[in-house]
Formats: sequence, C-alpha cells, structure tokens
Amino acid sequence: MTTYAQIFENNKKWLAEKIGEDADFLKKLSRDQHPDYLYIGCSDSRVPANEIMGLEPGEVFVHRNVANLVNNIDLNVMSVINYAVEHLKVKHIVVCGHYSCGGVKAAMTPKDMGILNPWLRNIRDVYRLHQAELDAITDEHKRYDRLVELNVQEQCVNIIKTAVVQKSYIANNYPTVHGWVFDLETGLLKDLNIDFVETLHKIQKIYDLTGELANHLNK
Repeated sequence: MTTYAQIFENNKKWLAEKIGEDADFLKKLSRDQHPDYLYIGCSDSRVPANEIMGLEPGEVFVHRNVANLVNNIDLNVMSVINYAVEHLKVKHIVVCGHYSCGGVKAAMTPKDMGILNPWLRNIRDVYRLHQAELDAITDEHKRYDRLVELNVQEQCVNIIKTAVVQKSYIANNYPTVHGWVFDLETGLLKDLNIDFVETLHKIQKIYDLTGELANHLNK
C-alpha cells in the first residue's frame, strides 16, 4: 500500500515524466480547459476515468459518485452537467458503470444501509423497471452485471431529460449521450450503443422541456 509521503514523491516523478515527454506540459495544463467529454462514473478506486479512456489531463471533465447515478435532485451532478454543457461546450456525455459494482450489489441486497438507503433506492427503481428481465436471469453474477448495464442506460435517459442538454442539442446538435461499462476482469470498455436520437424521440412527449424538441427531431 502506498504511504502518504510516497504520494508526493510519486507526484514529482509524474511531473518529471510529463515534462520529459512534453516541455510545454505545464504551460498547456494551465490554460483554460476545453474538454470534448464529460465522464460520469462510479467512485470505485479501480476505475480511473481519463486513464481507461487513454486521455490526458484537460481532455475529460469528470464527475464520480457511488454507482454513477444521475439523480435530478442531486445538485452536484446537475451542476456538473450544466457547467459541462453550457460553459465547456462538451460534445459527448458518457455514463460509465463497471461490472462488480458494490453499489449495484448493495441495492439488490435486502438490508438496511442507513444513509445510503435513499441513494441506492435509485438503483432499486431501475430494478423495478426491469424486474421481469432481471428475475429471469438465474445466474446471480450475470443478474448483477445486467443491472449494471440497465442502470447505466437509465442514467443516460436521466441526462437526456435535462433542459440544458435538450437546449444545446437543438442549438448545436451536441452533446450526444453514451453509455459504457468497464470490465474489471478484461480492462476493456463496453459500449452499450445507446441510441441518443431514438431516446429523444421516445421521451419527447413527456420530457420536452423546451417546447422545441419535437420540431427539431422532425426536421
């Protein structure tokens, strides 16, 4: 286990490596950020956002929480989405879950989790929406994995419901929302191939917050 003091030594080595690769690294790092990607992922320490994407500092705006949830009354995640879309002008929003997610497993466990109960209820709601499909999976591990995927899918829908995303898409044709899952056993990302435009069509009747979404989609 890395000691506290070693972290600062690691920081110096990291900086030396970066400057060795690019003498202008710090100059570039200190400029305003212009990332194309907003990444919303799980807080799990095994899933480092920009590293699994192969991106450098400054290339991805990151928000992480337990089980990569997008709750419309969570001011933290809503503020991140708003800032990323309205001010950073990101082109892509990614929700990335991971297999063997402790939050997802906890939500499927009949146990009082204390302060975590209202947070995990969001995942239980995903289970309720897809209960027939999930209960038909007899292998418990595969059922957890499928709920991980369905949870990512539902969080993508939650992002698409937001006014700031709809307004930006109408004005600019971006951002596009994507759902991924990281496999801890293979180290690979899986694209769930969320059809962004089709999802917009499906939700427009109820969740059109601009009054213009239907007209834009039907052009």
